[in-house]
Amino acid sequence: MPENEVVDLCRDLIRIDSRNAGDNAGPGERAAAEYVAEKLSEVGLQSTILESDTKRASLVARIEGTDANRADALLLHGHLDVVPFDAGDWRVHPLSGEIQDDCVWGRGAVDMKDMDAMILATVRARLREGRRPARDVVLVFTADEEAGGDYGAKFLVDKHPEVFEGVTEAIGEVGGFSVTAGGRRFYLIEAAEKGMAWMRLTARGRAGHGSMLNDDNAVTAIAEAVARIGRYEWPTRLTPTMEAFFRAIELDHTNLDQLGALQKMIGAVLRNTANPTMLTGGYKANVIPQTAEAVIDGRFLPGFEEEFFATIDELLGPDVSREFIQHQTALEFGFDTPIVRAMADALVQEDPEGTAVPYTLSGGTDLKAFSSLGIKGYGFAPLRLPADLDFAGMFHGVDERVPVDSLHFGTRVLDRFLDLC
Repeated sequence: MPENEVVDLCRDLIRIDSRNAGDNAGPGERAAAEYVAEKLSEVGLQSTILESDTKRASLVARIEGTDANRADALLLHGHLDVVPFDAGDWRVHPLSGEIQDDCVWGRGAVDMKDMDAMILATVRARLREGRRPARDVVLVFTADEEAGGDYGAKFLVDKHPEVFEGVTEAIGEVGGFSVTAGGRRFYLIEAAEKGMAWMRLTARGRAGHGSMLNDDNAVTAIAEAVARIGRYEWPTRLTPTMEAFFRAIELDHTNLDQLGALQKMIGAVLRNTANPTMLTGGYKANVIPQTAEAVIDGRFLPGFEEEFFATIDELLGPDVSREFIQHQTALEFGFDTPIVRAMADALVQEDPEGTAVPYTLSGGTDLKAFSSLGIKGYGFAPLRLPADLDFAGMFHGVDERVPVDSLHFGTRVLDRFLDLC
């Protein structure tokens, strides 16, 4: 059974340092890709490692299906990079993969080396037992997801589109995990993602001595623009996915208290958001600089991109310009589809008391790149979680960890899903 080795695979992956600080910095993903290649080779599946730059490696492989009449392939994707950390803030070292309190601890335990391990464990078990899926299954373990995917998913789509031949559907991260609300257990399947607009703002003014009068101060202009954007209260906008979410859980969208720790995550997908994250300007205490800059992390809902940028431009004012650091589309796919029913059935077979519901992800995944090839995808990394675990807070957080039982559950669900889809 796949759950027999998933914990060891997860721990091994966590111990491989694949931190991604952006700007092509960090140790890269090559060591993690080689580990995955070795584990696939052990069960007879040959893979290919593709480097976009030194050590910036993604791995691809294809499992041939048994039904020659099925032309529609399925993509299982996970990323190998993780965000940086300050080890001094953690209870255990983030690269230890330690088991404590019945959880596997470490950077990537939920984002997303847990899913990488579940995919590996499921595929390895099925290939050892000769249980190939009906349709072709393409495996992709990417580099650089945490910095927007230029060295990973985008590289593969642009330079190696042949990898995705025949792929029509995909499953990846940040979905299929359980939440408890109103005494009921729901499994949130990601059917939509907000779009991304990382923007650099620039104000230009008149340089001069800090002791002089100056009514054209770039620092003042950028500070005022950042304050307007940071304090703006975006209106509520219910997308079809979130309307279906609230119908399914039988809650009103104006009452999020019953969602517990999840309310912060759900609240962020009921409106566009724009958070100032960086601010720079000047080089000496007594010099008024000619330019000052800020960075905004903007996220817009499916169907509301035009409204988002119109509002941003109004808030910027005439003295501040913007340019993109990253600009990625919003996504939304139907929930009443055969592949979603396969997910829901696989979950219910393992947890008869659970209910699958759609939701929108406030962040983004590699699916944005894959969708440019016409691939429809969902977040489905199934985990049955304790009701009191702040799972959303684990993403990029301190003391990231995943319950051992949840990993076992997820591999069983993925195994069932491959039989059903």
